[in-house]
Amino acid sequence: MMPDSSGLCTLPPKSAATPIAPGDRIEIDIPNRSIHLAVDDAEIAKRREEQDEKGWKPAEPRKRKVTAALKAYAALTTSAAKGAVRKVD
Repeated sequence: MMPDSSGLCTLPPKSAATPIAPGDRIEIDIPNRSIHLAVDDAEIAKRREEQDEKGWKPAEPRKRKVTAALKAYAALTTSAAKGAVRKVD
């Protein structure tokens, strides 16, 4: 996996059920808080159809220890879509 010039990795793991493929352009617009997969809709539909033909199963849940710090982070922050910042009421 090679990060792009912004340091973000745009290659999904092999187990991910996603229409994203190596080399695809992903446009990230931070001021407008949007992410866009710059791939033709027909190509995405083709990829999804190919994936459906193969069948899809969710990945097995992995066993891992969730630390108190991670639990606190999850409880006290917003989602990534909202910037993963601390919730302040």
